[in-house]
Amino acid sequence: MGKMTVFALRAVLVVVLAGTVCVQALMVWALVTGEKEGSLPLTPLRLLTILGMVSAEVALVCVWRLVTMVRRGTVFSHAAFRYVDGVIGAIVAAALVWFAVTAVNAPGQREDPGVTVIMGGVGVAILGVALIVLVLRMLLAQAVARDVEAAQMQAELDEVI
Repeated sequence: MGKMTVFALRAVLVVVLAGTVCVQALMVWALVTGEKEGSLPLTPLRLLTILGMVSAEVALVCVWRLVTMVRRGTVFSHAAFRYVDGVIGAIVAAALVWFAVTAVNAPGQREDPGVTVIMGGVGVAILGVALIVLVLRMLLAQAVARDVEAAQMQAELDEVI
């Protein structure tokens, strides 16, 4: 991975992380000041927003660590699984938060239940992303196994020579 690619990715990660922290701060401020409730139950939605931002931040930190490992050439190791599992867990948590948002929003959508169905579909799509990352984790596992096997063969070859 080139230096510019790493720099660009890290810049995006920093901007998104700063954005999530700002959203969390605004939600905490809104909870503390106790702004009046509207037609939606704002307190649960604000709490769910904070939880959703936490899941995004966990994923961002894990991706940062994986990019660092790629840059150092150590991504094909067992240590990378911890961060990939963190990304998968964060995505599943985000899906669960989204389903909770859907449930909180559903009573207000009685006249137009299509919105709730669409929101449920978005939650399923988020879980689909988690499954895609799980497949990528399996590919990483195969690559790590091959890397270990290649290192063992190289060691045996070195002994012969």
